[in-house]
Amino acid sequence: MSASCGLADLVEDGQLISASAGEALDTGAGWVDRWTTAWKVPGGKVVCPVRDLALFPISGCEPVRRFSWRRGQHHRPGLQFMVSTGQHHGFESLEEARLLLAVDFMGAAQVVCQPFRLRFTTVDGPVEHVPDVLAVTRGDVWLIDVRPRGRIGVEDRVKFAAAAEAALAAGWRYLVASGWRPHVMETLDTLSSQRRPLTDPLGLADRVLAGVASGPASFGELAVSTIAPPIARAHLLHLLWHRRLSIDLARPLTDATPVHPVAGR
Repeated sequence: MSASCGLADLVEDGQLISASAGEALDTGAGWVDRWTTAWKVPGGKVVCPVRDLALFPISGCEPVRRFSWRRGQHHRPGLQFMVSTGQHHGFESLEEARLLLAVDFMGAAQVVCQPFRLRFTTVDGPVEHVPDVLAVTRGDVWLIDVRPRGRIGVEDRVKFAAAAEAALAAGWRYLVASGWRPHVMETLDTLSSQRRPLTDPLGLADRVLAGVASGPASFGELAVSTIAPPIARAHLLHLLWHRRLSIDLARPLTDATPVHPVAGR
C-alpha cells in the first residue's frame, strides 16, 4: 500500500549484482582504507576513506559531476523540484528524474545527485564509479544507481557491486533502479501533480478523510460525496501523496480504486 511502502517496494525485482562481479573486487584486509570517496564541497574537494563514510557530513555537498547540455547528446539532463527537500536537484537522464520523483514520495530529508567519486580496486586494477543519488529518507540512507536493465553490462555490475560494498560498510542501503513495477510511475506522476500545499476553504480534505473513517471507499465515491467533486479530486491526490490516505500502487489509479484510511492519521 502507498502509505507503508518503501523505495525497494517500487522497483522491479531482479538480481543485478552477480557473484562473479563481487569476486572481481579487491576486498582483502584493509580494503575500507584503500577504497576512497571524493566529495565536492564549497571551496574544494574532500577525500574520505570508505571506513569513515558513515561519518561524512552530507549536508552542503555538491554533485561531483556537472550536468551538461549540448546538441546531439543521447541523454536528457534537467532539474527536478522535490517538495520534500524544497530544492531543485539535477538529473542526467529521464530515468534519474523518475527516481527523484519516487524519492520525493518517500519523503527525503537530504538528496545529493552524483554525490561522490568512488575509487576502488579490482583484481585487474583501480576503477572509478560515480553513484547517481544519495538520499536520506525516513529512517534510511540510500545509495542508488540508475540504469535500465537492458543497458547493464559486465563492467556496470562490478561497479554496482563495489557501490553496494561501500554502502554496506557505511550502514546504508543500496539499490539499482533498473525499472519500476507496473503502474507505479504513472500513479506517482498523477499524485505529484497535487503535492504542493493546497488551500482548503471548503473543508474538503476533512470531508474525504471522514469518508474513509469506517473503512475504504472508492476514489470516485469520495469525490462525488463532497460539494465540489473536481476540487475534492485534487485534495484526494494531495492526501495520497502525503500518505494521509493509501491506495494499492500496483494497480492503475481510477475512480474505482479503493482508498484506505491510514491508522493513526
